[in-house]
Amino acid sequence: MAQPLFSLDGQSLITPQSVSNKFPSPHNHNETDRLRIAEAEFAVVINIAVQRFAAGKNLPDAVRWLIGQLHDIRQKFGAAVWQKIIPIIQAHPSATILQQCPFTRWSFEKPRGYSGDAGLIDFIYGHPAVAEEVARSTPLGLNIFEYTINAPGPVAVRERRDTLTRYVDETAVRTGSDTEILAIAAGHLREAEASKALAEGRLKRWVALDQDPESIGSISSQFHGTSVQPINGSVRGLLARKHQIGTFDLIYAAGLYDYLTDKVAIRLTQICMEMLKPGGVFLFANFSDEMADDGYMESYMNWELLQRSEADMWRITNAGATQNAVDKTVWFGANRNIIYSTIRKRS
Repeated sequence: MAQPLFSLDGQSLITPQSVSNKFPSPHNHNETDRLRIAEAEFAVVINIAVQRFAAGKNLPDAVRWLIGQLHDIRQKFGAAVWQKIIPIIQAHPSATILQQCPFTRWSFEKPRGYSGDAGLIDFIYGHPAVAEEVARSTPLGLNIFEYTINAPGPVAVRERRDTLTRYVDETAVRTGSDTEILAIAAGHLREAEASKALAEGRLKRWVALDQDPESIGSISSQFHGTSVQPINGSVRGLLARKHQIGTFDLIYAAGLYDYLTDKVAIRLTQICMEMLKPGGVFLFANFSDEMADDGYMESYMNWELLQRSEADMWRITNAGATQNAVDKTVWFGANRNIIYSTIRKRS
């Protein structure tokens, strides 16, 4: 896939504009014509969608249909044209309808200043932390929310959380009471809530590294008195080896790689391999280029991601794995909206 012209430095907060700026503006008659056709197709689609919203019948299905149509337009016209369509969609009156959905609105407004924050992911989890925000929504917003939160992307994110919990607990079984875990860009560390190893005190430490002070504060409060150790730190700090935090049996990055160029992703993978104990595992995940919600997320939610193919993941995995790597695997989640890589270090 094409790489963006920015890199995540661990301090700057990435915005959708950082991604969209990498695409050239239409500069020839053919591309201008394609943009005009794409605008016309969106106009037809959104007129139908708004009529269905106004009818007030089976609204979740109407949202499902709209999300599918936006995905098709995005795929049909390509990245450069699609980037020109996004502001047209965001300026359309339909945005005021769809952003009554609390999940969509939070993403678009970015109350923490960046995309994909831990608060947004809590909507996907149905976590009590966002219950008040959901309760303030209009009836129409709740009807839209009923589908957006159960679209393929959020379904895959919930599976990802459960996968992380499983990896932590399986690592604790394998390595015993000295188990050490590192979560990079940990968010609110919701995967820890269901961890049997944590609840039973079978982890030596679970380091949660994040550069968002609100996320660190949430982790500190919720997991006080456990083996969870929140650390306010950044990707830049890891790359510069500023965080002297030792070695680990399992290191994982759940949503971070969605915002990293190949160059940064490869270097971070190399650093993480160095931080593994013998026999340790590094896991990273990425939204795949097969995800179905991309058009809606990038437009109405103002949430842009770097999606990756299986070949993209293998490229990062192979380049990032050290000579001490003995097992490398790339695999999809159940609905193929998220793709994973795991690398095991030689014992």
